Amino acid sequence: MFEQLFTDYTLRTVALGSAMLGIVSGALGSFAVLRRQSLLGDAVAHASLPGIALAFLFTGSKAPLVLMLGATLAGWAATLLLLVVTERTRVKYDSALALTLAVFFGFGLVLLTYIQKQSGAGQAGLDTFLFGQAASLVEQDVIVMAVLGAAVLFIVALFWKEFQLLSFDPEFGRTLGLPMRVLDIGLTSLIVIAIVIGLQTVGVVLMSAMLIAPAAAARQWTDRLGIMVVLAAFFGLTAGVSGSIISSTARNLPTGPMIVICVSLLVALSFLLAPNRGLAWRAVRDWRNARRLRLDSVLLDLYVLAGQHEEREHPHSEAVLDAMHAGSRRTRPALKVLAERGLATHIEGAGWVLTSEGMARARELYRSRFRGDER
Repeated sequence: MFEQLFTDYTLRTVALGSAMLGIVSGALGSFAVLRRQSLLGDAVAHASLPGIALAFLFTGSKAPLVLMLGATLAGWAATLLLLVVTERTRVKYDSALALTLAVFFGFGLVLLTYIQKQSGAGQAGLDTFLFGQAASLVEQDVIVMAVLGAAVLFIVALFWKEFQLLSFDPEFGRTLGLPMRVLDIGLTSLIVIAIVIGLQTVGVVLMSAMLIAPAAAARQWTDRLGIMVVLAAFFGLTAGVSGSIISSTARNLPTGPMIVICVSLLVALSFLLAPNRGLAWRAVRDWRNARRLRLDSVLLDLYVLAGQHEEREHPHSEAVLDAMHAGSRRTRPALKVLAERGLATHIEGAGWVLTSEGMARARELYRSRFRGDER
């Protein structure tokens, strides 16, 4: 199947377009996630629909660049409206976001319905922007996506330090005299362009997933912005190419939803397996900590019991240790581990006693834990 990427024109074109979409949306989505603007992508994607329809009505052209320009202007207008509403009124951000999304998307559906009722076959097909139609990508579409994507990534690299400061400490940026308001609008505009690039591939409804999911997955693996952006772009690229390949294996298997499924799997794997934040690693870490605490607890119990007898080598039964742990019955596995490590030994018919190494370890542990109480 992979060799068809180089021999099949349609698959190669779709894979290249999806890869470009994944790279750009992943990189820009990292800033949206860090600035807690995850739903902004959803609003902008839906708000771009009337721009596509108006661009077609005014020009009569379905050229990718024309439709993308209309979508960009509509998305940018929706973003500015969102900023104005949240700053000039008492409407909160989430309410303004929902209002903007509903109004623009409803207006877009009205325009699409009007266009579809017009005579002539040229008007048909704009509704594919709702769910995307990656199979309709041609070489010209990919070139437009590549040019716009390269321009967006170049601007991000050019203003990297400023965007980094905007994402983490905009107040400090203002004290330095930087135009944080202009930078905010500029970064949001780049996010709008990143969303517009993917509308033909995954559509209005699913585009927000391509913006947020790669960044959310990358966030689980690192705490550094630079690495997060690179990882998010890689995850987006991987999802785009793999989704395109999988969708080509069966008839009527949509590419856009398959790409979203692939990136969702990457998010699930990241949530599960990423070091430090992954659920699996966290469960293993919690189990190890609990086990270490149980071992230390049993070791200290043997040390305390030994201190109550003149002979430190006096053995103690397992039942006594179980009673000290409120009958939890967890002392036997811990005692076996202590014996394997040479810290305790079992005297047949008598009980358990610490070895000389175990006594030294327990004494050190006791002093480190109860040093504050002794003072």
